[in-house]
Amino acid sequence: MPVKVDVTGEVVTAYLSGELDHHSAREMREAIDAAVDLNMPTLLILDFHDVSFMDSSGIGLVMGRFRNLKKTGAQLHITNTPPQIYKVMRLAGLDRLAKLEKGGVKVETVQ
Repeated sequence: MPVKVDVTGEVVTAYLSGELDHHSAREMREAIDAAVDLNMPTLLILDFHDVSFMDSSGIGLVMGRFRNLKKTGAQLHITNTPPQIYKVMRLAGLDRLAKLEKGGVKVETVQ
């Protein structure tokens, strides 16, 4: 499975892996949404450490999770983004929707 989900208290962390494209995005989205619906977290962390490729489906995955979390007031953090994926996320404006971290070091925050 291209996503592993861990729950600790009010935090759901999704560890994404492999290629995030239209073939894998649906499975990732369903697993993340199921965990969020079941646990009602105050924070969702999407960890991109093991993602080797991402197309626009990845942007859609992040934006969709942001919209879902906005309904409950939960926050979204994106962590461990490889340099190329980080660059694409910044260009897409995802740093305005979520806390965006590059390689585990916080560089952008939502105000």
